Amino acid sequence: MKSLSTHQVGELVREIAPLLLGLFVREVQPHPPKDVLLVLEPAPSDPGEAQGSIRRLRLSASPEGARLHLQIGPLERHTGPIGPFYRALSAELAGARLRGLSQFAGDRVVRLELLGASGPPRALVLELFGRQANLVLCDAGARVLARITSPAEGSRAAERLAVGALWRPPGDGGGPRDRTTVSLLEEVAEPEEPPEHVRSLAALAPLSWRVESTLGRIAEGRHDERRRRDLGDRLVRRLRAARDRLAGLAEQERATGEAERLRRDAELLTAHLGLVRRGMSSIELPDAFEPDSPPRAIALDPGLSPRRNVERLIARSRKLLRSREKLPAELEVARRQVSGLEEWIERVRGSEDPEELEREAVAGGWLPARQSAPSRKKQEPRLPFHRFYGRKGGEIRVGRNARDNDELTFRHARGNDLWLHTSGAPGSHVILVLERGAEPDPEEVLDAAHLAIHFSPLEGASKAGVHVARRKEVSKPRRAPAGLVTLSGGKERMVRVEPARLERLLATRGKPRPGVPSDSEVGGG
Repeated sequence: MKSLSTHQVGELVREIAPLLLGLFVREVQPHPPKDVLLVLEPAPSDPGEAQGSIRRLRLSASPEGARLHLQIGPLERHTGPIGPFYRALSAELAGARLRGLSQFAGDRVVRLELLGASGPPRALVLELFGRQANLVLCDAGARVLARITSPAEGSRAAERLAVGALWRPPGDGGGPRDRTTVSLLEEVAEPEEPPEHVRSLAALAPLSWRVESTLGRIAEGRHDERRRRDLGDRLVRRLRAARDRLAGLAEQERATGEAERLRRDAELLTAHLGLVRRGMSSIELPDAFEPDSPPRAIALDPGLSPRRNVERLIARSRKLLRSREKLPAELEVARRQVSGLEEWIERVRGSEDPEELEREAVAGGWLPARQSAPSRKKQEPRLPFHRFYGRKGGEIRVGRNARDNDELTFRHARGNDLWLHTSGAPGSHVILVLERGAEPDPEEVLDAAHLAIHFSPLEGASKAGVHVARRKEVSKPRRAPAGLVTLSGGKERMVRVEPARLERLLATRGKPRPGVPSDSEVGGG
């Protein structure tokens, strides 16, 4: 099996869609160079959902085996650098709800529609056309935001998939070119038994398991072979550089034999300094060290004075003597480097896991780590508050410190927002953000009160009093210390702390806004 046909793509979509629709993207896992794993789960607010309801969708634009399937078996998490496409995908889709998964126009194109957690809707389009496969992120108007593969400049695909262009299917739009109707059950032999802990999931998605066991393994084998070649090429380049360094050190070792000759030249020149004139390029002097030898020819720098020529010869002699002291150790290191790299190249040829071997080579200093592409995303400005989310998805802001409390209350809250603070004790200002004209939900008021207690010296208390007021009822006395305010209204509420509620709230810190389920999804309660 080399690739998925149009008919088989349709089979997979019909199998996968009922298992994933309505779930939320908990995480976008990058698997470079061309694969993505969407980890999906029910809404965090759905009580009683089992861990087993988490699903993983594999989307691959790999030229070695473009495919989609429910990921059944284990998949090692990628730990290396990632590119801008993966960063964009994570930023746009984390927390989004999958509300559509369909085959586009009956062709080898799959479209995922996602409703953003706090942003606009997004679409993820997987084009399954062999070596031209691509994965494209679009906005609600089908305009291209990012793609995993940049087509060759000047090609039709480059124009079609340009960032900002309106996405349209490849080809002439005349429908699928692949008319074969052989099903996956007919083409793919019965795969091996899946591991016991995922057997029920494989039974739930048998076509996915067949694709993962066949096309997936073929693609991974080809990918490993490419990584093996790449790793071998990088090591060969390092070996060439190491051999060049060894040759250079050997040349230096030979040159150190000149140190004694240069010292003698300097002494002879000093003894006959009166014969030397600026502008001379050489001079012949009787060799006092070997009287029976012919006169000794000494090269001079015509631009230097006689004394500077002597100093130049002495300096060169001393430099060679100094390097001769260090050369044996440097030569030994260089020989070990060459020998070690030769052994690594042999290891790569017989390696079954080139990625693990590369990590080992980097850790051992045999190769430099791959550099990640620099992110062009602007750094987010620091906010004076931590962000949490209540049971119904409402945003709750908690001041970081006394100065930030003032900033939060008077610059990051509207007059009708709810303001909370522990009674009789210092602590963080807490703001429950409300839509214009909306009334606070009682459950979310209780959520905000729990956070006010937790971020105060009363943390750990079983119950405590909390002031609850509208932000417009809070004012700052003139020249009052940071964080100190006065109230012109509101009320005090005694709150009994519920550990489970507090744990749920703290788990939302730094996360995208969760999706808000309908009443029917919550079960009417």
